[in-house]
Parts: sequence; structure tokens; C-alpha cells
Amino acid sequence: MTNLISKTIDKITSLMKGLQVKQFFAAVLVGFLLLTTNVDLGKNDRALPANLRDRINQNDADRPKTTGQWNRESRETEGNPGERLKRIGKESAEAFKEFGSGYGKGAEKTAGQVQDAAERAASDLTD
Repeated sequence: MTNLISKTIDKITSLMKGLQVKQFFAAVLVGFLLLTTNVDLGKNDRALPANLRDRINQNDADRPKTTGQWNRESRETEGNPGERLKRIGKESAEAFKEFGSGYGKGAEKTAGQVQDAAERAASDLTD
């Protein structure tokens, strides 16, 4: 009985030592990659505002996309609540249409990925 407990303790100890070595190796590898990779974050951030502006204006919707555009439209329709409601309705319809098209694209992509995964699983089962 003592021999069994002793062997179990030895196995657990050796397993723990192995895990520590693996963790140390992983930490050293990640540190090496981070230190040797030449990434200039300041240089990459300069194009962000221009890229963001391009993405905002990418679709052809007439509805406002920025806070400034919303404020300008609000000033234009300040004294005319009927016109304001008409614009809000039109812009809401455009927004839902744009959202729906994105949802459809995402659903198609997901369905394709699910079908590919199912085909791979079926082929794995037949092999």
C-alpha cells in the first residue's frame, strides 16, 4: 500500500515538473516572437482616420452617418416636424434595408461554413 502511494506521488510530481517546463518554454517562445517582430504601431495608426472615413462613406445611403451630419439635418428641419418625421422614416427604412442585407450575407456565409463542416465530418466517417 505504501509502495502504491509512493509511486502515485512520484508520477504526480514528474507530471507537474513536465507542465512547468512546457509553460516556461511557451512563455519564452512568446517573448521571443514579441521581441523579434518588427511592428511600428505609431506608423500603422496614421492611416486609421482616413480608412475610417472611407468606410463610413462606402455605402451610397442618403442617411446621415456622422454626428455632424445628424446635427446639420436637425438644424435644417428644426421648424418643420412633418419633414423631420418623413426623413426619419425614410432613413429608418434605409437602415433596416442595409442591416437586412448584411444579415443575409452573414447567414449565407455561416450556412456555407456549416455545410463544409458537415461534408468534412461525413467524409471523415466514411474513411
